[in-house]
Amino acid sequence: MTVMTSRWTNLSPYLKSLLRIVAAFMFLQAGTVKLFGWPMAMPGGQTVELFSQTGIGALMEVIGGALLLVGLFTRPVAFLLAGEMAVAYFQFHQPQGLWPIVNQGQPAVLYCFIWLYVSAAGAGPLSLDALRRPKFTPAVGRPVRHAA
Repeated sequence: MTVMTSRWTNLSPYLKSLLRIVAAFMFLQAGTVKLFGWPMAMPGGQTVELFSQTGIGALMEVIGGALLLVGLFTRPVAFLLAGEMAVAYFQFHQPQGLWPIVNQGQPAVLYCFIWLYVSAAGAGPLSLDALRRPKFTPAVGRPVRHAA
């Protein structure tokens, strides 16, 4: 392995965290637009009704996006949000046309697979989950908390 490849490979856990953080920030904004009309208003200047299906989806985007942004309860939250995005795609986008480019479903498809990956891969080292997890000492074989 070359030095450059080795350095790049060593960054992999941090890039996983960066992917989670950036995707969660974008995802969170999708929810705030629907719930609060911020940072921009929805078409017509309306917000969604809180207890409608779209409102519950927006709540999931805001709460789940915030949890993923900080990396807390990452695996189960990401798994739930992957499911939400699959439902959103097949319920709202796919009936408008077969291809995601035609039915404007690219964000739903991408978020679905990003969150599915994050649910399997975890939050990475830049997360509250990483701070909460006990560190294992191989020689002893039991959890040992290390100072952050």
